[in-house]
Amino acid sequence: MNRFTPNFLAMIFTALFVGLGLSYYSLADGRFLGTYHIGSWSTWANVGTPNPDPYTKTFVALGSTLQLGRSEGVQFIAQRDSDGELLLRECNYSITGTTPIANFWTLRASAPDGHSITPKNSTQSMHSKRISRANNGIATIHVGTKLSSGNWLEIEGKGYFELILTLYDASVLSGFGGTINTMPIVTKEGCS
Repeated sequence: MNRFTPNFLAMIFTALFVGLGLSYYSLADGRFLGTYHIGSWSTWANVGTPNPDPYTKTFVALGSTLQLGRSEGVQFIAQRDSDGELLLRECNYSITGTTPIANFWTLRASAPDGHSITPKNSTQSMHSKRISRANNGIATIHVGTKLSSGNWLEIEGKGYFELILTLYDASVLSGFGGTINTMPIVTKEGCS
């Protein structure tokens, strides 16, 4: 009987630890449980649907932001570059390629807590109607503290950040036959 009690307590402690740990993970992030990934980008595929999964519901509730309906748009987030390294404000990046078909898109940089990291006197986001492209239609956007020619999204500060690409009026993941063929590639250009 004495041997049974410590083993039983160890099993209960392990079950509680694992259960509470997974619950915390799903509430704090949950990206691997309720998201769709392509390259560096991920999206909560069930945001704006009539019956989202529990992880998506938690993401929307904790985010306390107004989410787009599925027919209105899709938001993609990149927290890592194409090599899998976390995005750092001390580094400069290029975002190159094409986006899925959408009537309009925006790209902005923010801290993990959601606040903007672009200087107040600078452009707060890039968008599809005001961007230069190469002759083949591919756009390159430079993100960082170091001035770059062409399309440049200036950021400031230190620490991690994320890129948020929002596609408006897009058929991607909307159930209207839309599919994701390609997403822009996030490449580190160097760090200061």
